[in-house]
Amino acid sequence: MTANGPRPLALITGASRGLGSTLARFLAADGWDLILTARGLGALEAIARALAPYGTEIRTVRGDVASAAHRAELRRAVTTSGRLNLLVNNASELGPSPLPRLADYPLEDLEAVYRTNVVAPIALVQELVPALAGSKGLVVNISSDAAVGAYPGWGGYGASKAALDLATRTLANELRERGVSVVAVDPGDMRTAMQQAAFPGEDISDRPGPDVTLPFWAWLVHQPPASVSGGRFRAQADRWELPA
Repeated sequence: MTANGPRPLALITGASRGLGSTLARFLAADGWDLILTARGLGALEAIARALAPYGTEIRTVRGDVASAAHRAELRRAVTTSGRLNLLVNNASELGPSPLPRLADYPLEDLEAVYRTNVVAPIALVQELVPALAGSKGLVVNISSDAAVGAYPGWGGYGASKAALDLATRTLANELRERGVSVVAVDPGDMRTAMQQAAFPGEDISDRPGPDVTLPFWAWLVHQPPASVSGGRFRAQADRWELPA
């Protein structure tokens, strides 16, 4: 961002609640224009209204990132804006609740988890590479400790995030020459609707809210993207970047 140029633009998926809405509020306060997408229209419009006082441009595009038609709509929104500095692939599908063991996982549900958590982020990158390359932009794929934990019951979700981690490193290597940087971020356990769905009937009030990750985001978005590309970060850890 320069004094004379346009504000940076971020596209955030799953932006209507939880980490997505927290990140949207942080970026708006930091002077970013935003394209926000989520499946729920009412919640999406509510977060857009809440961000209006920051004075940046907020555009909402309702839909499901697992839909090719919706991803094309997001590409058109970015093309209209003329740039894209940051893509946050935050929308995620937990799967059935209570979480089934992987040996018993309904395969239709597993396919739905992979469509949202793996295929959709890769597909959005494919749609948006030209805009990201033009801005030397950054892609952030939201991962999870379940990607490495092998926790009973978390196999479907965790395996999808492990696949996303590998896709992140691969894309970082493949897109480096085009000036596009790609990282994975594990935000840690948080008090969100998804976390509650993972633990139905349990008290999760001991988990911090998503704003606990804000110091990390304040650091990340002000790094030269190429200097962090290929990294996997833990937003709540004492040391954010994991060794390669």
